[in-house]
Amino acid sequence: MRKRYRILGIIFLLLVLFSNTVVAESSSEETMMVAGGRVHSLLLQKDGTVWAWGGNIRAQLGDGSKTDRYLPVQVHGLDSVISIAAGGVHSFAVKSDGTLWGWGGNMFGQLGDGTAYDRLIPVQVKGLDSVAVVSAGSSHSLAVKSDGTVWAWGTNNYGELGDGTKINRITPVQVQSLDSVVAIATGDGFSLAVKSDGTVWAWGYNGSGQLGDGTTEHRITPVQVSNLGSAIAVSAGN
Repeated sequence: MRKRYRILGIIFLLLVLFSNTVVAESSSEETMMVAGGRVHSLLLQKDGTVWAWGGNIRAQLGDGSKTDRYLPVQVHGLDSVISIAAGGVHSFAVKSDGTLWGWGGNMFGQLGDGTAYDRLIPVQVKGLDSVAVVSAGSSHSLAVKSDGTVWAWGTNNYGELGDGTKINRITPVQVQSLDSVVAIATGDGFSLAVKSDGTVWAWGYNGSGQLGDGTTEHRITPVQVSNLGSAIAVSAGN
């Protein structure tokens, strides 16, 4: 009897594993990338369209409304998208032509379109081309251009834009003294970047030592994270 149950258990396990494998393969055929914001989610499909669901109080779903969605809806007017990012209440998409598009909450200029108005559908970020990577924080945003420079906009209370000031920006400004950047991350009031040499750089709020420079001093321009080398990716939390 025990042998029979053991065989049935093995068969059940194989069926579960096979089922999960099929689901994963099926999903990978359609999905390129996902991103999660504070209360909303984005999905990039292989056909270049973007889909969104969740909280939509600031229009961060980009479907032309401010209605919460419990099932995915297509972001209005976007195609040929190669990368996405979801922030606190705003969203971004990078298109294959290197242009950057944003929608949702914009009270601090975090959409980079030169205004502080929320956008129900995607608008193009001003003054940026050849965008390779984008990251959306709580209320500020970063982008890396193909030349390795980093650009920032939105709230700047602690220097999280890295331009040497604490002035909010409604259009992108270049982060000082950074080049050859391959990865970025935006936290709540601070920012991180990985350079091609594997070093990690940080700026903005540092009250709990989240910049990793051995101090709790806020930084308005990038400083190197101590004791790290050969980094290839970075992530920033709250």
